[in-house]
Amino acid sequence: MAAISKARRDKAAPGTSYAYKASLVGAAQQFELTDDGLSWRVGGKAGLWPYATIASVRLSYRPVSMQSRRFRADLEDVGGARVSIISTTWQTVALMAPQDEDYRAFIVALHRRMQQVGSHAALVGGLKPAIHIGAMVLIALLGVAMTGLLARAVATAQWGGVLFIVGFAALFGWQVGGFIRRNKPRSYTFEELPKELLP
Repeated sequence: MAAISKARRDKAAPGTSYAYKASLVGAAQQFELTDDGLSWRVGGKAGLWPYATIASVRLSYRPVSMQSRRFRADLEDVGGARVSIISTTWQTVALMAPQDEDYRAFIVALHRRMQQVGSHAALVGGLKPAIHIGAMVLIALLGVAMTGLLARAVATAQWGGVLFIVGFAALFGWQVGGFIRRNKPRSYTFEELPKELLP
C-alpha cells in the first residue's frame, strides 16, 4: 500500500513538469512545479524558486529556421538569476520538435501557482521596447529601399524584377510582419495570458 501511494506521489500531475533540450549535446533542461516553488535543473545548475520570489516573466514568440512555431518564457527571480523555457526540443540533427501542449500547460500552471501565492511579478509579453522600435525602424528602411527598387524596375520595364520584388516583399511581410505583430511589447495579467505568445 505504501509503495502504491509513493508511486502516485512520484508520478507528476499533467502540467506540473516540463523538459526540453536546447541543443543536441548536453542534458535536457528540467522544470517542475512543486508545493514549495519552481524547481529547475539546467546543465550542472539546479535551484528552487518559491513562487513569490519570481520577479518577472516575459513571454515571447521566437521562431527559428528549423521551427516556425517556437515560443519562449524568460523568468527572473528577485536575486537576478534567470532561466528560459522553450516550447521546442532537439531530437536529431535535422529535427527540432514542437511540444506545444506540454509547454502551454506548464506555463499556464506556473502562472496559476504564482497567482495563488499573491505574486507581484512583472508579467510582460513580446520584445523589449527598444528592440521592437529598432526592428520597426529597420523594416521601414527596408520598405523604402524596396519601394525604390520596385519603382526603378517598373520605369525600366524589368517585369521579372518587378515580380521578384513583389514576391520577396510578400514573403518578408508575412514572416517578419507576423514576428513583429506577435512580439509587440505589452503587459498582461494572471487572468489573461496573451494568446499570441502561447502555442
